[in-house]
Amino acid sequence: MNVVNTPELPVPSAESQLRAAPPHALVATAYRILADRFAAQEVTLLLADYALSVLQPVTHLPHTGDPVPAHDGPAGQAFVTQSPVIEVTSPLTTTELVHLPITVRGDRLGVLTVRLPSSAIDPDAVLQLAEFATALGHEVATAGRDTDLYLQARRTRRLTLAAEMQWQLLPGRGCARAEYVIGAHLEPAYAIGGDNFDWSTSTDHLTLTVTDGMGQGIDASLLTSLAVGALRNARRAGIGLADQACLADQALFAQYGGKAYASTLLLSFDLDTGTVHAVDAGSPQLYRRRGDTLELIELEAQLPLGMFEETPYDEQIFQVEPGDRLIAVSTGVHGTRSSDGGLFGERALRQTLSATSSMPPHETARAVVAALIEHFGSKDLTADAAVVCLDWKGRTIDAAQAARSH
Repeated sequence: MNVVNTPELPVPSAESQLRAAPPHALVATAYRILADRFAAQEVTLLLADYALSVLQPVTHLPHTGDPVPAHDGPAGQAFVTQSPVIEVTSPLTTTELVHLPITVRGDRLGVLTVRLPSSAIDPDAVLQLAEFATALGHEVATAGRDTDLYLQARRTRRLTLAAEMQWQLLPGRGCARAEYVIGAHLEPAYAIGGDNFDWSTSTDHLTLTVTDGMGQGIDASLLTSLAVGALRNARRAGIGLADQACLADQALFAQYGGKAYASTLLLSFDLDTGTVHAVDAGSPQLYRRRGDTLELIELEAQLPLGMFEETPYDEQIFQVEPGDRLIAVSTGVHGTRSSDGGLFGERALRQTLSATSSMPPHETARAVVAALIEHFGSKDLTADAAVVCLDWKGRTIDAAQAARSH
């Protein structure tokens, strides 16, 4: 009798085990993997809520664990700095907490907190855990197509229907490539209606838009959804920036007959040269910080999308250089007045942008909204507010060749 020796199968990688897990079971799978490989005793997935104010534990919904601050404490520090943080909970314990940022292509999702034996923590282990957290983040983002678990876990309260539609329309709250880093924020996060930002990148270009649909609530959300859908449809057909605006303008006018319109700023960046083509179709404003100088980029004001039938649009061109920062804000930011009538965009916005020059784009966008709320005197903003901050790094010759090789 011949005995056939079957070769041992390789141990599945952590990434493959996460991919094979049911969408709702990622946290349990992560715990099993980390317990096996690092003797982890606890694993907690914390997701940033829509307002970026707290980190919410993903547990058995509709009930969830107590949230922790998104900008204070060890977990908040990991989220803000985007670096692992080791927390010694007590000098009497033999375990420590490792807080690891979870980010997908520049979009900050939250923090993975792992309790490990102190003896298991070393630089190599932290590096492996950080890579695992990134892999988990990608699976969380993918699982969102098949389960509501992670979207529900982000909520401290119920979203309005308009806000539900707007958040589903967004590409994310951040994006990062070698040439640029984007951070963005919306308020009121749980009741947003008409404001939106969108972006898309290719080998050689980045297209970025900020849209402000008139009105409030569901009417504004429906209007903005049509505007963004029309712009995406035109962009994906390979049509130029000005013609994207023209086609979206026609779509809105056909639907609303000029009774409703959307103010939109359209930008297209050449990743090789830093040349920016722009269409200013309405009221969003664009600032540029270069060195110590902050300036409002004066673009030709053209009609909002959908105001009149077959409006022609023209592109303008300006240049960005490595180290430049661009900040786009909707009308609900620069046009908001304080109790004494002062416009936020007149002085307070510039002061905030100057004070946040050393902050990363994500934190800058959030800080602008925080300053806006302070200026207005209440978290209950009467107008939607969108902020997009982009740090331009530019492209080296080697990076250009690498991008095209893929």
